[in-house]
Amino acid sequence: MNDLARPGLRSEGATVIRVQTEDFDVGAEIARLRAGNPRVGAVASFVGVCRDLNDGAAVAEMTLEHYPGMTEKALDGIAREARERWDIIDIAMVHRIGPMRPTDQIVLVIVTSAHRGEAFAACEFLMDYLKTRAPFWKKERTPEGERWVDARASDDAAAERWS
Repeated sequence: MNDLARPGLRSEGATVIRVQTEDFDVGAEIARLRAGNPRVGAVASFVGVCRDLNDGAAVAEMTLEHYPGMTEKALDGIAREARERWDIIDIAMVHRIGPMRPTDQIVLVIVTSAHRGEAFAACEFLMDYLKTRAPFWKKERTPEGERWVDARASDDAAAERWS
């Protein structure tokens, strides 16, 4: 688990980054980011959830792996880039690792800002870049056996639009 706090380039605020095995409470994470800050006028969030089907195969379990230290550094860099693009207050990115079953929460991205447009755009950017630039690897257990999940062209295309 790693929490990094850095001042924003366009606004002061916290950047919270955690890579962990345990589940997270979305409401508690949002409440922590909003706590007592009257400048927050918007909160945008995304929760990624483990599905029971991928590429036409039933998924009984997915295991997420990462490169400790490198993953947190990549997430911090993505957060810094978001701060350069939008006037946001706080960012939280929580990503789980280890085995997960369908319906388990995998990833949480939260952005606070004064206005919804900034929060929505930054949240979407963070998730698109997290999917394509952070060193996470997925292995799925299907009825046919285990398989590593390849990067998706659709994720690359989503990230490319921010270039």
